Amino acid sequence: MISMASPDGFSMPAEYWQHSHTLMLWPERNDIWRNGAKPIQKTIVELSRVVSEFEPVIVGVTAQQYMHARNMLPSCVKLFEISYNDIWIRDIAPTFLVNNECIRGVDWKFNAWGGCEDGLYYPWDLDDSLAQKLLELYDFPRYAADMVLEGGAIATDGEGTLIATEQCLLNKNRNPSLSKNDIEYRLKTYLNITKVIWLKSGLMFDEAGGHIDNLCT
Repeated sequence: MISMASPDGFSMPAEYWQHSHTLMLWPERNDIWRNGAKPIQKTIVELSRVVSEFEPVIVGVTAQQYMHARNMLPSCVKLFEISYNDIWIRDIAPTFLVNNECIRGVDWKFNAWGGCEDGLYYPWDLDDSLAQKLLELYDFPRYAADMVLEGGAIATDGEGTLIATEQCLLNKNRNPSLSKNDIEYRLKTYLNITKVIWLKSGLMFDEAGGHIDNLCT
């Protein structure tokens, strides 16, 4: 764990900046995905194939599913073995920060979009630890954040402005002890941004509780 991104000069880039590669996770849960996860596995195979036409794709997979995933995924897709609760790596991976050619990552706390009150599954401990595992795997320095946040809950232009919804970030099932000012302060210091644009809510029936990504990405 190191200090905070803002004084260190690291900041969150815009999502449309050039990537080195795309990270994905392999689905397998029978209690979340229908028909033994076979339909969603086929979707992940097709998605990885399409994305790999434009940038490298790396897929994390459990030990139990490794050979099955290897046989299904395109040969150009690289695999690595890791444990997790479900596949939403957009929400549970680190928020990667850049400063010239250097990369660091913010490891947010994760409670499955609402914890014991409104969370979508239990347990979520493996998902909560995935960001730290990835940062250690890549040998990137880690900022251990003291608040719950998912990657899909924030969006930035890479030039100092961040967009989020009050419905999600201010929900008491995320950070009940933090005020709006407390959360905005952490966003600014962890991500090195200067302005937060708050929308009241996200899309209706969003099971993630008002994520911004399905509005502006």
